Amino acid sequence: MSLFNTAPNLPEPVDKSRPLADRMRPRMLDEFVGQEDILAPGKPLRVQIERDDAGSIIFWGPPGVGKTTLAHIIANVTKADFVEFSAVLAGIKEIKQVMADAERARQYGARTIVFVDEIHRFNKAQQDAFLPHVEKGNIRLIGATTENPSFEIISALLSRARVYVLNPLTEEQIVELLQRALTDSERGLGELHLSAEAGALAKIAAYSSGDARSAYNVLEIAATLARDAGNGVITEAIVGDALQKRILRYDKTGEEHYNLISALHKSVRNSDPDAALYWLARMLEAGEDPLYIARRVVRMSVEDIGLADPHALQLCMAAKEGVDFIGMPEGNLALAEAVVYLSLAPKSNALYTAYGAVQQDVENTVADSVPLHLRNAPTKLMKDIGYGKGYEYAHDFDEKVTDMQCLPDSLKDRRYYHPTDQGVEKRIRERMEEIRKIKAKGIKD
Repeated sequence: MSLFNTAPNLPEPVDKSRPLADRMRPRMLDEFVGQEDILAPGKPLRVQIERDDAGSIIFWGPPGVGKTTLAHIIANVTKADFVEFSAVLAGIKEIKQVMADAERARQYGARTIVFVDEIHRFNKAQQDAFLPHVEKGNIRLIGATTENPSFEIISALLSRARVYVLNPLTEEQIVELLQRALTDSERGLGELHLSAEAGALAKIAAYSSGDARSAYNVLEIAATLARDAGNGVITEAIVGDALQKRILRYDKTGEEHYNLISALHKSVRNSDPDAALYWLARMLEAGEDPLYIARRVVRMSVEDIGLADPHALQLCMAAKEGVDFIGMPEGNLALAEAVVYLSLAPKSNALYTAYGAVQQDVENTVADSVPLHLRNAPTKLMKDIGYGKGYEYAHDFDEKVTDMQCLPDSLKDRRYYHPTDQGVEKRIRERMEEIRKIKAKGIKD
């Protein structure tokens, strides 16, 4: 069996044994639902299709939003041969064979669209193999990826293609597709004469996370259950049985992983406990490693709260220990307690910015030696050459502060830490002002 399938441009008789999601795939732009920002009349992708623009395309978006469908529609509209294969299965040998066939076909006036699903799984050498044929116009490459193409597709190929971002479908759009499937007798479930209880289709849409394919799969199972029940009504209870467990769109190593942790961090920083809890639950319920979240929560405590509330770090470390000790799912409340506390805590990034300024000075200034008076002198030789000479022991002074210089001469009087007036840092700022006055008094004396 070949890895490659050439899809004819004319519709084939519908095989009812195929999955509902495949049968209901739109065959023309007017049947397509969603992605209006690029497919509405006058929008860029629609214009490119209608003008028969031969440029290559990368579709970037989550599963079930129409990437493969759009590639099929483009092939039908442009009357091009359609060659489809998966990056999971194909290698350099298969790519070269397809390119050679496309080059020969072009000599006879035929055009070839090569559609590569999961193109981000191709390595650099495999992606390089497309370049000369894209350049010569032997093929029109259409790639589909769920990963950010900026990171996963080589720049040479990316510069020769237009990238279109496809968004998850809304619940209303998915309900529209499900209703269409229920009434379509040619390709859908119309011959079963089923009806759906108010709210049942909305429940499927809500649980599909914007993935039409997932929604169709649930509807197909629910239709079977409703038919077996005898009355042909898809109820919310039947949908619940069909769903079993909501499948959340998530990839622990992909972009969605970083998007969600970013949303959690920024919700905490913005003092929004409700949003923080929501993003936390999204990650945990999708199967994220709770200890990864615990580590990031600890980072939030020192980056965005810092010394405005020193207890925040202690509580986050306790949450990490709690997760490690009792495991999941019981440990989710320990993390929930931590993110709510951080959300409501006074905020300060003074420590974060102070350390950043120090890093810059360490990187950009001369690494001066430690001043002699700050060095220990455990041997007579070291004492003789000045180690420890002039050191002032703070406890020997009434106010436990001296005007002794502790930075290198090149950084004398440099100030890095500027506490805010939030929480405990307000007292810290007052104490720092007090220390400066004591030192200034010592210098004058």
